Amino acid sequence: MTVKTSPAGLFITLEGIDGAGKSSHLDALSQWWVGRGREVLVTREPGGTALAERLRELVLHEPMDPLTEALLVFAARRDHLVQVIEPALARGACVLCDRFTDASFAYQGAGRGFDLALLAALERWVQEGRQPDLTLWFDAPAELAAQRRAAVRSPDRFEAMDTGFFQRVSNGYAARAAADPQRFVRLDASLQRGAVWQQVLTTLTSRWPRP
Repeated sequence: MTVKTSPAGLFITLEGIDGAGKSSHLDALSQWWVGRGREVLVTREPGGTALAERLRELVLHEPMDPLTEALLVFAARRDHLVQVIEPALARGACVLCDRFTDASFAYQGAGRGFDLALLAALERWVQEGRQPDLTLWFDAPAELAAQRRAAVRSPDRFEAMDTGFFQRVSNGYAARAAADPQRFVRLDASLQRGAVWQQVLTTLTSRWPRP
């Protein structure tokens, strides 16, 4: 597969099971790039456009079979790419996205047992080669993530799944990371928030040292 790159923009994704703590670092990550003089766009998947947000509500709250689920997620992704991500990268912005296609392979693929070959076909058709420049994988044990989720919010359709489901999702992320080690950085998300952020900082400064 030909990977599409943008010489001006940067595309960074944050991945991990629900409760791993990835979203809590988005603001600090955004501020770090603003401090480097970059325009920053913070977005999420499913979501990021009016249409994709409506599809997100369906995916998170309505019962459906894995094929319907995958098609809705990739439909939302296509609109997000066309309307938001690609234009931002073209103008040189740093796009920070809470989940992207790795989540589809982890949740719909490993978690729900959906055909990985069909997911790969959807990835090719929808993304036309677009992949993140860096993926930060916040890896936390399924049991710990469950405790964190229970402490802060009522579960959606995915968050209500048992720890076995989330262990399969974690295994799905591990498989994606093994297949693309140059893009993925695994972070130990079982640590306290400050220690996790230090791992993020180390990654950023090693890849983009200040000129």
